[in-house]
Amino acid sequence: MIRTRVAHWNPLEIFKGTQPPFARADPSQHLLHRCFLRWIPLMDMSDARAIHHFDQQPSRSRIVPTSWILGLLAGSLLIVIAMMGWADLGMDFLKASNAKYLLALMLLAAIRYVLRHQSSGWQRVARDFCEYVGLFLFISLLGATATYPAAAATSGFADAALARIDAMLGFDWIRWYMLVVDNPWLQTAGSLAYANIYMSPVLLLGGLALSGERARAQLFLVSFWLAALITMLLFLAMPAVGPLAYVWQGPIPYMPTSALYQAELLPLLRDNMLGAVDLGALQGLVCAPSFHTAAAVIYIAMAWQCRYLRWPLLVINGAMLLSTPVEGTHYLVDMIGGAMVGLFALCTAGAIQYSLPKLRQTQRWRETRIWQNLTSSSSAAVPPAVQSRDG
Repeated sequence: MIRTRVAHWNPLEIFKGTQPPFARADPSQHLLHRCFLRWIPLMDMSDARAIHHFDQQPSRSRIVPTSWILGLLAGSLLIVIAMMGWADLGMDFLKASNAKYLLALMLLAAIRYVLRHQSSGWQRVARDFCEYVGLFLFISLLGATATYPAAAATSGFADAALARIDAMLGFDWIRWYMLVVDNPWLQTAGSLAYANIYMSPVLLLGGLALSGERARAQLFLVSFWLAALITMLLFLAMPAVGPLAYVWQGPIPYMPTSALYQAELLPLLRDNMLGAVDLGALQGLVCAPSFHTAAAVIYIAMAWQCRYLRWPLLVINGAMLLSTPVEGTHYLVDMIGGAMVGLFALCTAGAIQYSLPKLRQTQRWRETRIWQNLTSSSSAAVPPAVQSRDG
């Protein structure tokens, strides 16, 4: 009886800098390789070559078919369209602020299609970069748009509970805010750092396109999509206007990037008074959890495996996290929740991607005669192929 050990995935491997989770492992340490050596007598050489070829490309076995990702995004788009219809929200695609994003997506898709057969050189890099950036842009626009009809379905505000939790944690948002008010250079630095949510993914996806690490790029995109989905679902349960509108009293000496958009737009959306969504004027409506924090966790985790991007993105996203309480008008508990969302999205997407090789191994086993030989009802100790050879 043949016994094999089942390899289990450890989510903490995402953060290990010594060995990327999708780097090619030593074939001698691979489970399939060990099984391959043990099963050589059970198969002919054509089966052996098929398994050996599969074993030599473990990173490719974790690449998600593009059709799956497109299907996932198409389903998400249909759901958002249905939500927009329910909330009586429209979108004028002929408006310049909306059309520019549609044209950008079409241009990226066209470049990806023209270069679809390129597998090396700068053309391959351009193809992959356009694909990754196009998918990221689509996920970002779709997620931000979805928060508008989601806001129309909310009721009440969770600011009192969030402020109490901050007090229990010993976080004084007003003191943090006054520090920024008293130092104009922090206002400029904070607004720039908060906008880095758009810079980090471009650097990260560009690096992954250059190195040809398609599996890691897909892990990033799926994690980002999942984090956006979880954030929106939690937003339905605990809408809030933020500490600037709830905690601060009196005239506002410094208006941060997020301003008072939650307090201004949520009542309009609940009363169906907004009418249309403008992609060029999308505002952050989610206070809890903080999506900037979730995104920063994903960016840092994905960049940690690349020595050229590790420290630059750590500094950039560290600055973004420091600016989030004021520029994003977030409670500290919002950021803690956002970090948990980012970690959960990373681990879930990683677990899904790590299950792909196992599924493909099962398919490969069934395609070869190994499966039939191992499950044969014959009780002979020597396989039939070896019996015929020994005469």
